[in-house]
Amino acid sequence: MLQQARRLGDCLIVCVNSDASVRRRKGPSRPVTPAADRVRVLEALSDVDAAVVFDDDTPAPLLERLRPDVWVKGSDYAGAPLPEAGTVRAHGGEVVLLPLLEGRSTTRLLSTTKGHAS
Repeated sequence: MLQQARRLGDCLIVCVNSDASVRRRKGPSRPVTPAADRVRVLEALSDVDAAVVFDDDTPAPLLERLRPDVWVKGSDYAGAPLPEAGTVRAHGGEVVLLPLLEGRSTTRLLSTTKGHAS
């Protein structure tokens, strides 16, 4: 998905939920990987120009500052209201949903490994 997103613009900035933001959305046992580590991995990828951590419940305040021409989300958001979409469109940006690789999510990984000893 990151490779596809990169091809849609001049640069790719990935907005990363802070640890506190992830906990609010997914519960006290999350995130599995701290934000600093997630950013480090993302910035090591050739398609990613930068990764920025945000602490709000949505990336709308960050997008208000970044004003992207294209805002990419995974197709798992199809049919769901995106609170930040209005911010992107208010500045002439476009919201694009890209397909995800099936079965590759932390939530699914955790649910399939739950109860299995390492």
